[in-house]
Amino acid sequence: MPTPLLTLTTDFGREDFHLPRLKAHLFAAHRDLQIIDVSHDVPTYDIVRAAFIFNRVWRHYPEGTIHLISVNDYYQPRGRFLAIRHERQYFIGPDNGIFSLIFSRMPTETFVLDGYKKTDALSTIYARAVAHVARNKPFLEIGLPATRFTERLAFQPVIGPNYIRGAVVFIDRFDNVTTNITRERFEEVGRGRGFKLLIKRMEPIDGLSFRYHDVPEGEPLCRFNSDGLLEVAVNLGKASTLLGIRVEDMVQVEFY
Repeated sequence: MPTPLLTLTTDFGREDFHLPRLKAHLFAAHRDLQIIDVSHDVPTYDIVRAAFIFNRVWRHYPEGTIHLISVNDYYQPRGRFLAIRHERQYFIGPDNGIFSLIFSRMPTETFVLDGYKKTDALSTIYARAVAHVARNKPFLEIGLPATRFTERLAFQPVIGPNYIRGAVVFIDRFDNVTTNITRERFEEVGRGRGFKLLIKRMEPIDGLSFRYHDVPEGEPLCRFNSDGLLEVAVNLGKASTLLGIRVEDMVQVEFY
């Protein structure tokens, strides 16, 4: 059988023992794993940012990939952990609302991990579940069928006949600003009309760019990124810092 592929997305950082201990327990439970780090720099407890990052990548992995997401694991005293099979991939993580941000509805094959004690280390719980999948054991034996999972509602854009009011959902390391306004919704409401994009106190942007260097260096622009989300950037600059933009700031597109 091919070596099982396992991705890790955590808020552990790389400065202490949490990440290496998790990997040690994973290899101890199943030595033949190929581990790929998606991100360990998610801000602590920030499931919204973790879900945004994870949603940009998981569909690009091959069938059979196992995804372990460990962010804000103990969000309540009696937290629980889920194992999910969806689109021929596997997902393991806490039932803290993050899976509701990844999937539009609870996948049919969702199970609650069981058979562990409250004193068991988190890394041991996860390692046992990963090993179960990696050894190709019957998935329905990984836990108890779930009838629900915790839901965290994501903010959706407000739509009018001549406008879309959205929000900033992500700022990357280049200070590019990603909104929750999709190309599909933009084209549906805009119907080919002109527009102006308003955000904070910056001058309105009234045209779409394809590349960052479509505008002079230091000038702001908006474009649809590879995920089809409207992005605000500054050519060879830091849009978030220069324009004072933060996550959850309102963004409005007005059509005319």
